[in-house]
Amino acid sequence: MIHMFKASPRIKICGITREADAQLAAGLGADAVGFVLAESPRRIEPEAVRKISMSLPPFVTTVGVFVDADIESVRRIAAFCKLDWVQLHGNESPDYCRALDLKLVKAIRVKDRQSIEAAAAYKDCVKGILLDTLVKGRHGGTGKSFDWDLAKEAKKYGPVILSGGLGPENVKEAIRTVKPYGVDVSSGVESSPGIKDHERMRSFVEQIRSGVFPLYSTVFAVNHRTGGSTND
Repeated sequence: MIHMFKASPRIKICGITREADAQLAAGLGADAVGFVLAESPRRIEPEAVRKISMSLPPFVTTVGVFVDADIESVRRIAAFCKLDWVQLHGNESPDYCRALDLKLVKAIRVKDRQSIEAAAAYKDCVKGILLDTLVKGRHGGTGKSFDWDLAKEAKKYGPVILSGGLGPENVKEAIRTVKPYGVDVSSGVESSPGIKDHERMRSFVEQIRSGVFPLYSTVFAVNHRTGGSTND
């Protein structure tokens, strides 16, 4: 039997630098908050990440963003900060991902179809692919979008988290076009880098949670003989 469940995508609010912003994200119903632990205007120190992580309510996932850091450093900081997930935004190879041996999301900076095809190499070593816009010299937080039709092609390589230029004004359209597993926002809900605009945060989440996405569904095939299930 096939069971259809309409669902909105998971929501991650990234570039968190203040506890008040993280608490609001949790209160609004965001599924995850992200902390940039690499060179960036949104960089936050591990001690602050740990403090915020420990203050969050149950079932809010914490994600640390790293760029080409050495493996032992990532492991050490992830453990210290109590991170649930690690998001890699640099040129980390599939072998690097396997050696890290943590729950990983790999960011792919998208310019064209060739960028999407690069995700194939990570299919078996990360849990999801985050698609962001390629801007030379930048590793995320660009506020620029890319061709969303390309993002649809990436879903064959695993769950897709859509990022890049998202905000309250366009997130519904993005979801209807791509039907991603999740969406990731940073600059689109800021008043300045690392400082979240609470009204834009509210509007962003409300646009998603109140939306009706008739073509977005999760399909479970249930084997009634065995009681098992598979996800198509």
